[in-house]
Amino acid sequence: MKNFLIIIFLFLVVSCDFAPGSFPYATRYEINLPEAELIKKIELFKETNSKYAIPNGYGYEDGRDNESSHWYYFYFNDVVNKQIFLTWVRKKAKTESTFALVSVKPYSGLGNWKRINKDYKGSENEKIIKYFEKMILSKLDINEFVQK
Repeated sequence: MKNFLIIIFLFLVVSCDFAPGSFPYATRYEINLPEAELIKKIELFKETNSKYAIPNGYGYEDGRDNESSHWYYFYFNDVVNKQIFLTWVRKKAKTESTFALVSVKPYSGLGNWKRINKDYKGSENEKIIKYFEKMILSKLDINEFVQK
């Protein structure tokens, strides 16, 4: 019985670090726009604010992985801090979408993506989220958004 309780305890301790879903740590924003309209707004924003677009040839292309993908990915260039934001848009309902900040990558090094709410902790995590909201989300001409 004692061994059984120890195994249960260890399982609970180890499993606390796992989160369900494809993007369990992403910071999500509920947007009162259909998915297609939100995608168009983001595309227009990147066209008119080219500093946020990733230069061609880096392999970070906006769009879906494939036709059946639920997520439409957007990459944002942050020239000030020399980093790239990975985000996605997904339909929530007919007139609602979810926009999510997933991870951040410095210019240097291949890979090196750090997940929001997982690899960043405390005030550093909050600072990155607030910076993203100020520098990108607030400029998308979306009347209101709610962080979830």
